[in-house]
Amino acid sequence: MKRSLYCLFLVCAGIVIGTLVAALTKDVAALSWLSYGLDFGLTSPFVLDLAVMKLTFGLSLTLNISVVIFVILSLAIGLSVWRRRR
Repeated sequence: MKRSLYCLFLVCAGIVIGTLVAALTKDVAALSWLSYGLDFGLTSPFVLDLAVMKLTFGLSLTLNISVVIFVILSLAIGLSVWRRRR
């Protein structure tokens, strides 16, 4: 259980750092390739109107090169530290 939560934390940290790096390097000519990515998901949200309440469901994911790199790096570094501690 601890290892699963640790891996989830590492993935989330990689996503946040990768997104930050992509945002910072999108205007730098030599590093702009890090922000190249794809957006996919529901373009228009699904709306369920029940007269009493209205529910809106939507999902959109943005995946770019720096997020993939930093998720892999954070997992590799984090799991190697985990193994050394045990």
